[in-house]
Amino acid sequence: MKMTKALVKTGLSVLSAGILSQAVSAAPLMTEGDLKVGMEISYPPFESYDGDKVVGFDPEISALLAEKMGATASFHDTKFTGLILGLGANKFDAVISGMYITEERLKKADAIPYGLTGASILVMKDSEVKPQTAEDLCGVNVGLQQGTAWVSQLQSLSTDYCEANGKEPVEIQEFPTAPEVSQALMSRNVEAQLEIAGAAKMFVERTRGRLEISSPELVYPQTLGMYVKQGNTEMKEALEKALEEIKADGSYAALIEKYELTPVE
Repeated sequence: MKMTKALVKTGLSVLSAGILSQAVSAAPLMTEGDLKVGMEISYPPFESYDGDKVVGFDPEISALLAEKMGATASFHDTKFTGLILGLGANKFDAVISGMYITEERLKKADAIPYGLTGASILVMKDSEVKPQTAEDLCGVNVGLQQGTAWVSQLQSLSTDYCEANGKEPVEIQEFPTAPEVSQALMSRNVEAQLEIAGAAKMFVERTRGRLEISSPELVYPQTLGMYVKQGNTEMKEALEKALEEIKADGSYAALIEKYELTPVE
């Protein structure tokens, strides 16, 4: 009888611990069991469509994080310029979309670092213009995706470096999506494209060598961040905890290696 009572007590303790563990790990999602992720699904290798399936680094890491949070990830295709606004409007739990952490964005949302990368300069393979560094872009017609951090960086470069040193300013043209910039480059409407390194490599492969990367080193290296609504501490902490768990089990390192990024500590 004493053994039976002891077993019952032990069983209740285990059950209580399990319930407590579930309560602690339960994520503050807008919809239970569904991690809603905002992303612009036209940005390989970070996110793109393969038929009806969303593939790339961001959907893969989102799925890993969601699993640790006891949920599944769903992906909500949104224009890049509307992603942070979408967080404020409660359209999704998080934005995970190859987006850099910048001071301007941190005024509107909270961020969690999840990778390190930088930009590459793309040109036509037969182009006479082959900039190797950002400073080489003085006098060059450069195409960029609208809303990227490089727009303001190139504007500053143009004023503070190019014009200050008697060089021609950078001519900046913005396009709604990165593939549209590449199309403009191949149509010779721009002379160069500044693009995140992983995507630049993918564009070279997809154009079968019509484009090439002219910069030997990364331009404007920065930190990638997943964003949550400003002040949503519960969501931020839940994602941070999930990120630490996928670092601990090795799945984060494997994904970083697969997509040739640099991990965050």
